Amino acid sequence: MIGRLRGILASKQPPWLVIDVGGVGYEVEAPMSTVFDLPETGREVALFVHYAAKEDTVSLYGFLREAERVLFRTIQKVSGIGAKTALAVLSGVSTDEFARLVQAGDIAALTRIPGIGKKTAERIVVELRDRVDGMALVAPAGAANMPKDPQAEAASALQQLGYKPAEAARLVKETFASGDDAEAIIRKALKAALR
Repeated sequence: MIGRLRGILASKQPPWLVIDVGGVGYEVEAPMSTVFDLPETGREVALFVHYAAKEDTVSLYGFLREAERVLFRTIQKVSGIGAKTALAVLSGVSTDEFARLVQAGDIAALTRIPGIGKKTAERIVVELRDRVDGMALVAPAGAANMPKDPQAEAASALQQLGYKPAEAARLVKETFASGDDAEAIIRKALKAALR
């Protein structure tokens, strides 16, 4: 599996990118939210990657932010939604906005996203309402020089341990104290969860 690519942006023809990693050009499909934030060709870039293997094809999908990759994977768990629709969602709204629309049950706004009809929007709201709760806390970790947010790191780590996003967000919010680093928040959150 390929989880991350770091290399030179050799080509940018939306939605397709070619990332040159040590002389090998990886063709990656990316949402517009990622394409718009990329540097010009010839510059170094690092992308979070979703690797998808089917019977006769292998596809790579790239994202500047981990939250976008999480949403891309999450939305495909809804029956009837594949990679193309997931990319359309990410190209149409931010992860925070998508989480807000789902939590509010805003079917009308969701149907304005290309590829999402009324029935699909209803399924998204029903199936994802409890999963998108903590999505805003997932760190936009694409840029290496960004200061790290300990709350976002802790929420992401808790989700990797199997907690639902809403539960991870709640635990982080309840246990965070000013000055805590991610490790301290995680330790306190796990203790709180066991009570």
